[in-house]
Amino acid sequence: MSDDHAHVQEFFTARAAGWDSKFPDDGPAYAAAVADLRLGAGDRVLDAGCGTGRALPPLRAAVGPTGVVLGADLTPAMIAAAVAAGRDREGALLLADVAALPLRPECLDAVFAAGLIAHLPHPVENLRELARVVRPGGRLALFHPIGRAALAARQGRQITPEDLRAEPNLRPLLSRSGWRMTSYVDEEARFLALAVRED
Repeated sequence: MSDDHAHVQEFFTARAAGWDSKFPDDGPAYAAAVADLRLGAGDRVLDAGCGTGRALPPLRAAVGPTGVVLGADLTPAMIAAAVAAGRDREGALLLADVAALPLRPECLDAVFAAGLIAHLPHPVENLRELARVVRPGGRLALFHPIGRAALAARQGRQITPEDLRAEPNLRPLLSRSGWRMTSYVDEEARFLALAVRED
């Protein structure tokens, strides 16, 4: 395991048990972002870096009983917290690195990723791996329940021009990774970038 992975696991292991109680009001923001992903009944979707699985209920509702919902996370404590919250009833949980997914190429219709991009050690390669498992024309949602400025303020830092989530940085990053950005929203109440998997 790389130092990057060890750091991510250490960070989230220490916070897993109290994660949902720390952010109790995020449910509607997750549901709205999932709605913007425009999933249909029977679609196959991955929540990449699913954490405690907060996106799994709206993802299941969007794809219905015939759809496939997967949640993948690197941190065992986060998967355990998702199970404790009963979210394993909404989809299959995988203890897996999103940089090397145990999925066949083009098996999914969409990927939902909340708060993931800041934790990717090699963003181009890691986003390319997400593209690998999505069919051409499939969709990606990069989401955070608050915008970049609000998140920076919460963390006691300033937004820098190098921020990967800034539109001038994110659009070419996605393009180099096999995605085409179709929508970008960075507001106080949410961050949501939508992209389509190129052929």
